[in-house]
Order: sequence, then C-alpha cells, then structure tokens
Amino acid sequence: MQQVFERGGTLEISVAQPSTPNAPSLDAHPTIDPHESAGSSDLVWRLKIVSLEEESVLVEAPVALGQTFRIDDGMALVGAITIGQNRWKFRTRKISDERPAGSRGACMRLELPDHVERCLRRFVRFEAAELQLPSVSMWPLLDPRTIVAAEVANEEAFRAFVESKPLPNVIAPMPVVGPKFVATLMNVGGGGVGLRVDPQDSAVLGRHRIFWLEIPLGRDHPVPIVVTGKVVHTHLDSSQRTYIGVSFDFTFRLAHQQVVVEQIHRSMKQAQIQPDQIQKES
Repeated sequence: MQQVFERGGTLEISVAQPSTPNAPSLDAHPTIDPHESAGSSDLVWRLKIVSLEEESVLVEAPVALGQTFRIDDGMALVGAITIGQNRWKFRTRKISDERPAGSRGACMRLELPDHVERCLRRFVRFEAAELQLPSVSMWPLLDPRTIVAAEVANEEAFRAFVESKPLPNVIAPMPVVGPKFVATLMNVGGGGVGLRVDPQDSAVLGRHRIFWLEIPLGRDHPVPIVVTGKVVHTHLDSSQRTYIGVSFDFTFRLAHQQVVVEQIHRSMKQAQIQPDQIQKES
C-alpha cells in the first residue's frame, strides 16, 4: 500500500456482496481474484490514494462524468492493489466521508486492511464468487450520427423501468456498426471505463478507435447502459490480453450523459442494499 501511495497510484474498490450459503468466499479461496469472477453485475471503481495513515487510507470518492457516487459508512468493500502485472486483494470497510484541504473533490476514508493476498497469475473461476464483473458488448461504430435513435430508445426503456411501467416490447434500434465482440469491464472512473479484451478479439482495436458499448448492470437493472466510447490508451499483459481505457463520448447527444449517470447511480444504490433491507421492503 505504501509503495502504491508513494507512486501516486490507485486502489480498485467494489461493494462486497452479502455472503450466501455454500458460496465460496474471498478469504476461503486464495485463488479468487476480484477481477476474475464470472458474472455480470459488480462495478469496480479506480480511486486515487490521497493519504495513508497508520490505521486508515484516504481515497478519492467514486466519480463518473462529473458526478460523485456515495458509498454508505460502514459498508464492506473488496479491493485490489495493482503494481505492473502483479495484483493483491484485500477486504476493507468505509469509515467516513471527508473533504481535506487541497483535495480535488470529495474523499472517503477506508480501514487499512489487516492483510493483503497475492493473486496468482492464473485464477480459478467461481460462479458464486463475491465480485462478478460485467461482460460488455462492443461494436466498431461506423457512423456516429446513427446513435441517436438507439440512445432515445434506451432512455425510454430506462424511464419505463424506473416508473415501474412495462418495458417496450420492441427490439431496440442499433447504430451502423461492425461485428460484435465482448470485453470485460475492469473498472469505472472519471469519464469512462477500463476494459479487458481477450487475444482473439483484440485485432479490431488496431483498425477502430470509436465503439458502441452495451454495459449490463445485473439482474436488478434490466436496461443496460448504451454509450459511444473512444479508446484513449491500450496495453498488453503477460497473457496477451489487451487492457483499454475508453472515454465516453456524448458529442452527438449530450442529453444522454445524464441518463448514463442515473443508471450508474441506481446501480450503486442497489449494490448497497443489505438482505434485511430487502426483506423489510418486500
């Protein structure tokens, strides 16, 4: 942790999901990596370390598209530290919100973990693992002017869902795009996302830089995020998987940005609802 802080680095944090009977836990299975669990719901946030103390660490609060997303005090979190090709995982808990002098925005204080575990280069996948990262559908966007109808349809479906109305029973229109491939959503932060593309699908990244993305948010969110993204940087890991930084682009329809913010906000709130709260609400 000290090395990451001294290098101006970041932590990757996600809300820990409640344990379920017979589900493998992060502590019980040292081969489980937060980034290697199969599934399609959890958002991992890449947060800059602001300061490091004896019993706590201060990090920037989750932010996307200019909006800060709050994590409740006391919330259990799963985190990862990445240095080069190496990764360590840990558990922590949110202590409080803070805004220290000189900081760029809101921050949150986390408990310093008692220990961190080295993640192996090849990880065993568990369907019931704690973190389940979304599989993002991607298409090369051939004509950005054709995204408007798709965004409008997505917004109408999201509004119907929020208002508990039946979702439109029609196939959503698609922009003019190339062949589909799938990436894994590794983290969210700032104005976009970090994705991982497997070797068999990475060739398209040498021919295109603008893509149409569909990001699922899990069973409780039937309307996915759809958005235009520009690839702004790439790098390979030791397994020849390509990690790409994608910046969201709302050039052709700025109004869609607020809908994406609302979808992320709802997903974050839902992730923090505990089982006893769900029972009370039902």
